[in-house]
Amino acid sequence: MAEKIVQTAGREQLGKFAPDFARFNDDVLFGENWNNNDIDVKTRCIITIVALMSQGVTDSSMKYHLTNAKNHGVSQKEIAAIITHAAFYTSWAFAWAVFGLAKEVWNENIPVQTDKDRFQNEIFFPIGEPNPYGKYFVGQSYLAPVSDKQISMFNVTFEPKCRNNWHIHHATSGGGQMLICIGGRGYYQEWGKEARELHPGDIVNIPAEVKHWHGAAPDSWFSHLAIEIEGADGSTEWCEPVSDEDYGSLK
Repeated sequence: MAEKIVQTAGREQLGKFAPDFARFNDDVLFGENWNNNDIDVKTRCIITIVALMSQGVTDSSMKYHLTNAKNHGVSQKEIAAIITHAAFYTSWAFAWAVFGLAKEVWNENIPVQTDKDRFQNEIFFPIGEPNPYGKYFVGQSYLAPVSDKQISMFNVTFEPKCRNNWHIHHATSGGGQMLICIGGRGYYQEWGKEARELHPGDIVNIPAEVKHWHGAAPDSWFSHLAIEIEGADGSTEWCEPVSDEDYGSLK
């Protein structure tokens, strides 16, 4: 039998000032509602986090419910997927704020032993395994699936100096790709244009049929989420590598 949830915060903080509110908070909301077995506590925690996130609530109450979720079996991988999914229906800015709190609550940093370990501790999403598309990259990159539901999303991580080849996302309609930068410093460049320096929080919208490349700066690891935009007859054409000369000339 699940342990009964007992809440006393209402009476402790508002018992004399607002006794009715305190009673509703402790006895009804967290008493009757949270102890109703129609939904398990883990699911209630997830629902509550998403509901608060949709309203932009990122104060101590959100941290309380994140902690409650962790204590009732929500893993770091699950909370990352939950916040990411909800971001598409709420607000990307709200997601960033909630991720900041979630990193504090889970605080599951791996021991620092290598540069890769250190960078993993700077970003929320996993670095993953060596990239199976590595033959289209100069240097070492890694790939970690983030979501395979509704929208395919991967975290792509580049070691310093690593970049992918020039390439084109083809589609007869729609298509293309979106990059959301989550760690380190990197570059994005379209054919015939100046390279753009990228930092965490930057978003790159890449239309179909645009030749481009992206990768890390010479002195920094770099990670971005890669989101494939649905299109008709979609495919990726890999072209020539970005030369050392062209890469070395970037500011």
